[in-house]
Amino acid sequence: MSAGMNKLAPSNHGSGVRGDTMRRRSSMFEGRFGRMFRNLPPAAWPEDALHALGDAMLASPEATDTTPPLPKASPETDAILQDDEENSGISAGYTYLGQFIDHDITFDPASSLQQQNDPDGLVDFRTPRLDLDSVYGGGPDDQPYMYDGKRFRLGRPLLELDQPSPRRDLPRYDDPEVPSRAKRALIGDPRNDENVIVSQLHATVLQFHNRLADLNPGLAFAEVQQLVRWHYQWIVVNDFLVRICGEEVVDEILPYRQAARPAWEKEPRLRFYRPRYDAFMPIEFSAAAYRFGHSMVRPIYRLNTELHGGDNPLLATPDEIERGLQGRFFIFAGVQTRGLNGFGAFPQQWAIDWSLYFDIDGSGGRGGTRRVQPAYKIDTSLVNPLGFLPEFSKTVPASPPLTVDQLQAKPVDPERNPANLAARNLLRGMAMELPSGQAVADAMGVPCVPDEQLFIGKAIVDELTKSPKLVDIDPSFAGSAPLWYYVLAEAQHEWLARATGPGGKGDAEPVRLGAVGRRIVAETLIGLLAADGRSYLRQNPNWQPVIAGQPIRTMGSLLKFASG
Repeated sequence: MSAGMNKLAPSNHGSGVRGDTMRRRSSMFEGRFGRMFRNLPPAAWPEDALHALGDAMLASPEATDTTPPLPKASPETDAILQDDEENSGISAGYTYLGQFIDHDITFDPASSLQQQNDPDGLVDFRTPRLDLDSVYGGGPDDQPYMYDGKRFRLGRPLLELDQPSPRRDLPRYDDPEVPSRAKRALIGDPRNDENVIVSQLHATVLQFHNRLADLNPGLAFAEVQQLVRWHYQWIVVNDFLVRICGEEVVDEILPYRQAARPAWEKEPRLRFYRPRYDAFMPIEFSAAAYRFGHSMVRPIYRLNTELHGGDNPLLATPDEIERGLQGRFFIFAGVQTRGLNGFGAFPQQWAIDWSLYFDIDGSGGRGGTRRVQPAYKIDTSLVNPLGFLPEFSKTVPASPPLTVDQLQAKPVDPERNPANLAARNLLRGMAMELPSGQAVADAMGVPCVPDEQLFIGKAIVDELTKSPKLVDIDPSFAGSAPLWYYVLAEAQHEWLARATGPGGKGDAEPVRLGAVGRRIVAETLIGLLAADGRSYLRQNPNWQPVIAGQPIRTMGSLLKFASG
């Protein structure tokens, strides 16, 4: 590895250098990174070993989605088809809700990927609270260009091909004389424009605020903002965490969370996240455990059911139909028009139908093109497009017919800036001097996953135990797995035991975080709420999300209400 590896350029993925153009918003804008397990020694491996592990975790190119071809029937009667790599317990929208949450609570523009940093000296240029400052920015007084009175300004209306849609683009700055600024999103956090899906999720949250403002004209801006925050916080706990970590651990931490009880009975029971003074962002969470969502990314997505083409949205070619590409797009692609890459205006026909990402009005029970797309399983495999992150790769103009080679974006400077997200995560974890996964398991008092059961590959019953083992990559991994990898491997290890045990559903068994991962993730998010004197947990722990008699209990119901 060259000496230049210690001089990495800023990036958005796989490192702590993201959004370095952001400015401070208020005197209370920043928090601190810290450690949840301060007494554990850092783990270290040869950098070549981490690069080899990152390469091994990257799946082969997906010329098409691996879902079997959809039957040629009407959308109402199509069968529900499940790919073995899909997680039947978590729909695809939660991948991007997780990304949205991450951008709300962590933002570090000062540290480098492979440069060692003291977490106590790092500043989180986000309030360590679930307060949607990534959406609200500095508010109407500080950033008036984002607002129209008590409401947010919205971008252009979007279409589902040529059909009307309630979706809106983000508001964008348009300066044809300064191309570098053209079509830049005017939002609280530019990272929420890094792909089409999270971009439209942010825009729908803006619509949710506006609808609450319209329904409550007598409320001041701050009161509407509090309502939006509390709905979001409630969903993070009772929808997102329950799906990702499991109901049992959330109930262990938050007893009586669904029951009306005195506040002292609902006090969170935090075992490992215990700030002495002010809330902080655990580096074990931000640099390892919470990056579980990278394994949930699908290679290809359907935005809406009206888009039937590929390079031409109106008409799919025979090749695209044969390969299952009609109306679907890769999360990232070497050909810009076939990827959902962000940071700029995207085609107006690309309005998202949220019922394809969350269960809305029973869409979770549909099949065919109208089905809810599941997330991929939480496992030790990342889809191939995550091997060429857009900010470190270059795209090429479309040249039909689309080839696998065209889909592979070419790294710009792989030696200084690896484009493989898995490798970046692993190198970042070592630079931050994280302990090994086994050390954290021991500190928690939970059984370690044995080396012979730490596999690298997809969580598929008939394939996983035939996959390479971590120790096959390098002997330095014996008894010492990188924490991010261990969180993923632990999830698939526990899943395999359930899937093949009595009553197991095989590959249809849902995959959730394991003992170490779920504790770090659930305790951090709930702990941040408990430390925030303005959160619903502190101000009204029995509060329920109901608007005009309509319960808003899932992210799907919030998005539906926002679009009403």
